[in-house]
Amino acid sequence: MRREGLKGITLCICGLAGSGKSTLAKKIAKHYGLRYYSGGDALKALALERGYRVGGRDWWESEEGLKFLKERMDTLELDREVDRKLLEFAKEGDVVLDSWTMPWLFDGGFKVWLEVSEEVRAKRIAKRDRLSVEEALRSLRERERRTKAIYQRLYGFKLGEDLEPFHLIIDSNMLSAKEVFEALKMVIENLLPRLRKRRCKLAHL
Repeated sequence: MRREGLKGITLCICGLAGSGKSTLAKKIAKHYGLRYYSGGDALKALALERGYRVGGRDWWESEEGLKFLKERMDTLELDREVDRKLLEFAKEGDVVLDSWTMPWLFDGGFKVWLEVSEEVRAKRIAKRDRLSVEEALRSLRERERRTKAIYQRLYGFKLGEDLEPFHLIIDSNMLSAKEVFEALKMVIENLLPRLRKRRCKLAHL
C-alpha cells in the first residue's frame, strides 16, 4: 500500500555495478508501495527482442552482454528509446527508478547515489556470480568503460564522476544492504515535508 506522504514522488536510485542500487530500489519501492522500473531490465528486454540470449544477474558481464553493449555504442537510439520511456514514468510519479540516466535527464524527484569502491564492488560481484575477484574486476571494468562512453556520447555526463544531480550520497562500503535501506528510509521520512512542499511548487510552474 502506498504511503500517502509519498504520493506523486519520483525516487531515482543510482550507483555503479555492484553498488546494490537494484536491491535498494526494489526494497524501497515495496516498502512504500511505489512502482519500480529498471533501466537495465528495459535494455535487457530490447536485447531479447534483437535475438540475444538473456538470463541471469551476471548477464551484463557475459560475452553476450558485452556484445550488446558494443551494439549500443554503435546504435545510440537503443538507449534513447529506453530513456524516453523511463522519463514518462518519472513524470507520472509514484515510482522508484533504478537508472543510470534519470538523475541527469529528469528535472525533479529525489536522487540518491550509492558510493562503493571498485574493490568492494568486484568482491560483491565475484561472490554473487561465483567468479574470482580478478575475473569480476576485469569484466566490471570493461562493462563500465563501454557504459560510460555511451552516456558521455549521448548526454555529456560522466557516470560515477559527475555527482551534481544527487541530493543524497550514501557511502555504503561498510554497510549491509539492510543498513543502507534503513538509512535511506530514515532520510526519506525526515524529508517528507520538504518533498511535499517542492512538489506543490513544481505543480504551479
